Amino acid sequence: MDARAILAKLRLGGRLSAVEIGWFVEGLASGAVDDAQAGAFAMGVCRNPMTQDERVALTLAMRDSGEVMTWDLPGPVVDKHSTGGIGDCISLTLGPAMAALGAYIPMLSGRGLGHTGGTLDKLESIPGVSTEVDADSFRRIVRDAGCALVAASDRIAPADRRLYAIRDITSTVESIDLITASILSKKLAGGVDPLVLDVKVGSGAFMKTMQEADALAQSLVGTANGAGNPTAALITDMSQPCVPSVGNALEIMEVMVSLTEDGADTILSRLTAELGGELLRLAGMAESREQGAGQVMDVLASGAAAERFGRMVAAKGGPSDFVERWRDRLPAAPVIRAVPAPRTGIVAAMDGYALGMTVVRLGGGRAHADARIDPSVGLSDVVMLGDAVSEGDPLAVVHAKDEDAAEMAVAALVPAFSVGEAAVTPPPLLHKAVA
Repeated sequence: MDARAILAKLRLGGRLSAVEIGWFVEGLASGAVDDAQAGAFAMGVCRNPMTQDERVALTLAMRDSGEVMTWDLPGPVVDKHSTGGIGDCISLTLGPAMAALGAYIPMLSGRGLGHTGGTLDKLESIPGVSTEVDADSFRRIVRDAGCALVAASDRIAPADRRLYAIRDITSTVESIDLITASILSKKLAGGVDPLVLDVKVGSGAFMKTMQEADALAQSLVGTANGAGNPTAALITDMSQPCVPSVGNALEIMEVMVSLTEDGADTILSRLTAELGGELLRLAGMAESREQGAGQVMDVLASGAAAERFGRMVAAKGGPSDFVERWRDRLPAAPVIRAVPAPRTGIVAAMDGYALGMTVVRLGGGRAHADARIDPSVGLSDVVMLGDAVSEGDPLAVVHAKDEDAAEMAVAALVPAFSVGEAAVTPPPLLHKAVA
């Protein structure tokens, strides 16, 4: 067997066997497959989409190209993945909530990508917290706190890391087959069993239309279940941020409000409950998503989830009293400027991509891989769809490092909001469940 024969079969529209896919993936990890051949494979998959059996084989082969974690814990080991959006900090409330309910959630998370923020970057805005931990520390934190959000080591799915870099320079990132295998190979390598997927749709997401989001959700769920991992997906709305803030420390503040203010009924807490409820159902800890959602809301309101969050923060090097004194512990930007509404009316739409990229330009995200992040900058008090505003009212508040950066952000954000005269019905938080 050799790469040329496999590529020729792919070019002619043939179907690849699990053995052929496994050989090619092993070559990606070992270097036996060169960059040109890897690029040809990615382009071939784009031109000749895979069957579900091929996606399952690719996912499992990439999972098995490196370390696959195993766990021995007195409760179900579960996980959640989001396809990415703006103001999406659900992992930071869901993990502690699941831990408070008796599950264990070892989450291999990512950093900011494009206009979307990264969970690890947000968590590291807490002074002292490190998300780069060794395997022994990862296991200890999961065992003691019930949840840990950490960076994946180089030993996790190395074939995916190699192929992803090739996809980035060959314009093949958008392939649903390759996206599916990339996401799931890393998640399944974490050794989890039930998995819930938060597939975002809207202006602030990578998938802008329901057709795109549904196609990805169906591919992810079908492939994960085909690989033997109980999985469901919720397609959730991203036509506005999950919280009224976009930026690392600012989103941590929103997380703490949902974890510590009894009875807080926010988009964040409701989405946490929906996703957590589905995960509890998959794990056999609730009879339905609705019942599970109620359990999640209970531990958010009682402070039990906040206590787990505090344990995790302290175990990662953060302040031991963070939950009690979080308002004093987070960095703050020196310049704050409002974004004025250009007219009186109703907020009809917003460009989520523009909001996210404005935060990147403020320094809150990465324009290139090795860029340093300023955790204090971003946007707060972002209006919601359907809100009434008068001319001059703030559409959002910019947090910037200096006046020039603040002026740039205000100028970019005014046209990102559409203010009209007609009444607007806010979109549903949950568009569809795929199981």
